[in-house]
Amino acid sequence: MGYTLVVVTSIETVLEALNRAGVRYLVVGGVAVVLHGHLRTTADLDLVVQLDRTNLLKALRSLDGIGFRPRVPVPLEDLADPEIRRSWIEDKNMMVFSMWHPDLTAFDVDLFVEEPFNFDEVWERRIDVALDRTSAPVIGLEDLIDLKLEAGRPRDIEDVGALKTLAEKNHDQNA
Repeated sequence: MGYTLVVVTSIETVLEALNRAGVRYLVVGGVAVVLHGHLRTTADLDLVVQLDRTNLLKALRSLDGIGFRPRVPVPLEDLADPEIRRSWIEDKNMMVFSMWHPDLTAFDVDLFVEEPFNFDEVWERRIDVALDRTSAPVIGLEDLIDLKLEAGRPRDIEDVGALKTLAEKNHDQNA
């Protein structure tokens, strides 16, 4: 199986598990860029999981159930503790909690340790993208542009240009 197919299958497996558990999350990052229509490579799945403890524990148990493990040597449940997350942010400048799978060495799932936006508001503007085996709640285009601008890394700035072009095409088609 080729690398691209492995990543696509892995993404769907993760999303299926989260959807089965009823987790409230949004796909962000490079996969969101692709799902909005700009083809580019990515080796991870960035997710903003609503950080309500019950919701987050459902997400963590789902990921654990399909074989994902924390990249840092901490108990998985530590992510559900707001005080521990706060110390990771303040003391270690942590932005995402990375998880890896022993059979997928080049693919990580990155969970934001802090919601980078008002989750409920952005959730209302999401798009639901049908995939082969499941669906994906994806951050809306304008919210994704804002998130990428805030990150400001060179790859994010490239993505913003492509996303703005997509936004203009969408606007022209709807006008």
